[in-house]
Amino acid sequence: MAGIVQFDNVGLRYGTGAETLAGLSFTLPTGSFHFLTGASGAGKTSLINLITLARRPSRGIVSLFGADAAGLPRRHLPALRRRIGVVHQDSRLVPSLSAYDNVALPLRIAGMAEDEIGPRVDQLLDWVGLRNRARARPATLSGGEQQRIAIARAVITHPELIVADEPTGNVDPDMAARVLHLLETMNRQGTTVLIATHDVHLLQQRPHASVLRLVKGRIEQEP
Repeated sequence: MAGIVQFDNVGLRYGTGAETLAGLSFTLPTGSFHFLTGASGAGKTSLINLITLARRPSRGIVSLFGADAAGLPRRHLPALRRRIGVVHQDSRLVPSLSAYDNVALPLRIAGMAEDEIGPRVDQLLDWVGLRNRARARPATLSGGEQQRIAIARAVITHPELIVADEPTGNVDPDMAARVLHLLETMNRQGTTVLIATHDVHLLQQRPHASVLRLVKGRIEQEP
């Protein structure tokens, strides 16, 4: 099975200090499902930033969709980013846009017609239980509601790769189970999924999933 993400001896250093990530080599096969775990400060966010093209490695090769992402000209990166759905821990919604418009944003960027956008946004807002908050601005939503909108926005384009950083951190157990079910459904449809989490209960719900464990900037891959 081909790798949708591949790291070859990747290191990341901020400034002149010691490497935050060191010698990472692993592959996420196309259509696979993984959890990313590790203690606070182990480097999970830094690893996510490399996969989502928010940062470039200090050394080594990061390949996405078969391309050397670190070696690509910057003008080519937006096209790669559009193939990735990202759920950030802090939601990162656009404050001036309504919940509806935040979810619709990736489809509008892709040039989809408005009459096609509406039903897809409504369906996902229904799924996350926020259809009645469609016109609300992010500042008027609770932390859990913002996270649910961020999840809807990340998956609405059916991306080839979903990277979720603590997607259940601000939602109740019922919604956490629904989030995992949605990501599992997309995985069965061929989307590669990587979930960074501290939620032991979430890991227990998928005991046979591959786990990438970061320990002091180095990775330990479990079966």
